[in-house]
Amino acid sequence: MSSQGKIIIITAPSGAGKTSITQYLLEQFPTLTFSISAATRQPRGAEVHGKDYYFISEADFKQKIQANEFLEWEMVYEGKYYGTLKSEMTRIWSEGKTPVLDIDVKGAIHVQQQYPGQCFSMFIQAPSVDALRQRLESRGTETPESLHTRLSKAEYEMSFRHKFDTVIVNDVLADARQQAAQQVAAFLAK
Repeated sequence: MSSQGKIIIITAPSGAGKTSITQYLLEQFPTLTFSISAATRQPRGAEVHGKDYYFISEADFKQKIQANEFLEWEMVYEGKYYGTLKSEMTRIWSEGKTPVLDIDVKGAIHVQQQYPGQCFSMFIQAPSVDALRQRLESRGTETPESLHTRLSKAEYEMSFRHKFDTVIVNDVLADARQQAAQQVAAFLAK
């Protein structure tokens, strides 16, 4: 299979290292392109509209749901919607590239169901829930309530790890990056 029509999916509980591994893969493989998700939340830090996310209003997001413009979407937290626009896949494939979807677990399962045989999916997890808690706390962005919510969600998401092509335990980031790169290289070579 050529790169046309292939999809790489990277999913993980919040704080497992998904973004770091995704960025590494994009640096290592010039044929990969980051699939920009749509989100209703506000930008964090230096995030840029059209580069990190398509930041849209909740009303616009719901209108796009009604128009069937999403490949997958989810209300990840109350009032916070995230999704992958179908137009984003078309854009990337038209450039002759392979999209890398950095999405939540439910969305990842949904995309795999829609594109059987075209996806390679990776579930990234921290070595333990305690390690995940420490990573989230070290960000300094979580309230006690949001930390509890994210950890509960992480435990739930980990129960679906068997639904993915591979599980990478991100204990040492360099090792996890290398493992991910080897598996992506094998998928792209098919």
